[in-house]
Amino acid sequence: MDERDDWQDRVDAVWDDDALSDRERIRRIDALAMERGMHEPVAQFERAGARDAAGLEGEAEVLYRLALSGGLDESRRAQATIQLASTLRNLGKVDEAVRMLREERERGGELADAASAFYALALASAGDATGAASVALETLAPHLPQYRRSVAAYARELGGAR
Repeated sequence: MDERDDWQDRVDAVWDDDALSDRERIRRIDALAMERGMHEPVAQFERAGARDAAGLEGEAEVLYRLALSGGLDESRRAQATIQLASTLRNLGKVDEAVRMLREERERGGELADAASAFYALALASAGDATGAASVALETLAPHLPQYRRSVAAYARELGGAR
């Protein structure tokens, strides 16, 4: 195990500790981020997530943007994009959230369904409940044991599978 794997294991342990208060989680994540350098994209991503989980969306937004602009591996990039877009939705920046989530959903990848779920939420926040239902049903359809075609067709009928 190299040093970076150990660092991520320690970060994951902080996230897994349900006994921590939001303030303590932020403190511990910041301490771990200092080991990597506060300006390293992965450190900024973890710091953003800690603030986001604590309801400090304004602080999280800045850190997510820095992490994304600094360059993240594909998995973290997708996570940071989804988390930033969700934060933006919570901050009332719904149009930007919708755009980001639509683009992330279209990229595909392992988090495409997660991007779709948050895209549906953003559409609902934007006042497009029908579009949100369409996206949610389209995303759900492939996972159903029966009625896949019917649900997919209804999703298309509702909103043209945005």
